[in-house]
Amino acid sequence: MPQKRPSPKRRSGCPLNASVEILGDRWSLLIIRDMMLRGSRTYKEFLESYEGIATNILADRLGKLEAHGIVTAERDPSDGRKLIYLLTAKGIGLAPVLTEMVLWAAAHEDTGNQALVRQMQKDKEQFLAAVRQRWAEKTIRSMAN
Repeated sequence: MPQKRPSPKRRSGCPLNASVEILGDRWSLLIIRDMMLRGSRTYKEFLESYEGIATNILADRLGKLEAHGIVTAERDPSDGRKLIYLLTAKGIGLAPVLTEMVLWAAAHEDTGNQALVRQMQKDKEQFLAAVRQRWAEKTIRSMAN
C-alpha cells in the first residue's frame, strides 16, 4: 500500500473534503484527463487542449498536482530544458473517478465525445484496464530513458 503523505491543514477530516481540496477545480481534473486519455505529457500539449487553460493557471495546477503526488515531473532526455509530466500510481488511481464523472455527465447533460462514452458504457472495466495498461507502458518507457 502506498505511503500516505502527511495531511496539510484542511477544513475538516472528511475524505470528500480532502478530495475536493486537492482536485476541486476544473483545471486539475482536465489536466489529469489529458494525461490519462490523450497522452499529454508536456506543458505545450496541455496548453493545446481545447478548453484553453492560461499559462499561469497551468503552471500553478501542475505544481499543485506534483506537490500532492498525483503527477511527477522529469527532465526530457532529448531536451533538458523541458519537463515531462507523468501520472503517478496515485494519479492513475483517479481513472475510475474520472470515468464515473464522464458517465454521470453523459447521463444528465448534453455532452460530446459520445464514442468515448459508449466505450465506457459498453465495458467500463475493459476501458479502465486499457487506461491502466497505457499508463504502465509509459511509466516503464520513462524509467528506461
